[in-house]
Amino acid sequence: MHNSRTTAGLLRVVLIVVALSGLVIGATGRAEAAPGGPQPVPKVDLSRYLGTWHQLAAIPAPFNLVCARDTRAHYSLGDGGDVVVRNECTTWAGTPNTIIGTAHVVDKKTSAQLRVRFPGIPNQGGPDGPPNYVIVGLGSDYSWAVVTDPSRLSGFVLSRTPALSAKNWRDVRKAIADAGQSDCLYLTSPTTGGLEETVPLCTERS
Repeated sequence: MHNSRTTAGLLRVVLIVVALSGLVIGATGRAEAAPGGPQPVPKVDLSRYLGTWHQLAAIPAPFNLVCARDTRAHYSLGDGGDVVVRNECTTWAGTPNTIIGTAHVVDKKTSAQLRVRFPGIPNQGGPDGPPNYVIVGLGSDYSWAVVTDPSRLSGFVLSRTPALSAKNWRDVRKAIADAGQSDCLYLTSPTTGGLEETVPLCTERS
């Protein structure tokens, strides 16, 4: 059962999501792929990209509203060359939440565009469909990444550590802007050892 503080926190996030949902549709015109789409980074070394990433900010979506804090993605190489995706977080009730899926590289030239699929979600199509995971920003040392999709309706700021330096945050914001997005659409993700509030990224000056 939620305590009053947890309920208030969840309500605050829901209200922010409702307010931002109109901005997302307004920024893209309608909920479909924008002409041209965001440009992926020139090349990703998949072996270096594997491992654990902390989600430090994201464009809110129904599937991640269950997560209150400490959202992480673990990528490992599976059979046949696909990537095993293990997402986990702490829910608003303080319990762990985990979902496991697969990611298939659909852009062999850059390895920066993948199709991620999770069990139990209808109408996902096959693994060789269009990408829904596009890496549009990546630190030269693979310490941070920015991920979106061809429609620009999703977005994730990932980091190897729970916190980023001021310089890395500037690089992240530039990658978001270069992808044709606004950092005001991203909400910070509370992370132990990092940011503790859920606020629009454009208002956070770390």
